Amino acid sequence: MPTAAIYGLAGTALTAEERAFFAEAQPWGFILFKRNIDHPDQVLRLTDDMRMLTGRDDLPVLIDQEGGRVQRMGPPHWPRYPSGRAYGRAAVNDPLVRRELTRLGARLMAADLRRVGINVDCVPVLDVPIPGADEVIGDRAYADDPETIGALGRAAAEGLLAGGVLPVIKHIPGHGRALADSHKTLPVVHAGREALEAIDFPPFRMLSDMPLGMSAHVVYTAIDPKHPATQSRKAVRLIREEIGFAGLLMTDDLSMHALTGDFGERAKRALRAGCDLLLHCNGDMAEMQAIAAEAPKLKGEAKRRAQAALSRLVRTPEPMDEAEARARFAEYFSA
Repeated sequence: MPTAAIYGLAGTALTAEERAFFAEAQPWGFILFKRNIDHPDQVLRLTDDMRMLTGRDDLPVLIDQEGGRVQRMGPPHWPRYPSGRAYGRAAVNDPLVRRELTRLGARLMAADLRRVGINVDCVPVLDVPIPGADEVIGDRAYADDPETIGALGRAAAEGLLAGGVLPVIKHIPGHGRALADSHKTLPVVHAGREALEAIDFPPFRMLSDMPLGMSAHVVYTAIDPKHPATQSRKAVRLIREEIGFAGLLMTDDLSMHALTGDFGERAKRALRAGCDLLLHCNGDMAEMQAIAAEAPKLKGEAKRRAQAALSRLVRTPEPMDEAEARARFAEYFSA
């Protein structure tokens, strides 16, 4: 039975040390970054190797392939995709066309990912940015209003699902107000509950039926003034009961500087808060070993949610004339 963890790795192939560690730790999944990506044959060998090592054909292999400035696979081997905001600015007088373009972009990305054995994409970004917020979200957001973000986020999620790739909604319950980058420090949001209810939560409510979600390393003083959402029982309860998200909830990267304490303590706090999965991205072996010491076997509700998520992976993607679809997509965004 897999453990409640997702790990990164150091390079473009598994090392002997990583093989030994992952064989024992048996994580639920892995996540890839640019340092792990060279060319299509190499990525496919790597993901095949991960599945052979774990003995799981449905092993989740994640990536952040949003488009724009967050795109781990790009030229010369893969297309460059637009940012989320580019979709939000497309066809401004025809929301149906705008949603179709967003779905199409995600469907094409899913085709790229499936070919190299990647079956989970950390998209869509459902954060609603506000004026003056840190640019860590910025143009990754589809728009500045929750309704458009929710509509285009659903289009992207549906495009991925149709292509055999699971989406991850992020960053629950919302990173758009943060005045700091949680990769670097801990953001504190002082907005009241009324503002959060009106602006930040709606896109997540609109996609609360999605299989996977990622928490935010952000303190919301109106929810829990002492702990970031990832490590807050109050915030996770809100995510479950008020936002209504019933899927598998993973932490954002535990190696981000928003969190403090040793890595075992970071992991314990997130699990005690109610997160289902621990995500660690940088491939540092000592840090992963500390997290593995705290990561339990998936059981109970977390196991049920994990099984439910994987049950939504379609074996046969929706039919698509890929050459025509890529030409249509390129024509619009090059116009």
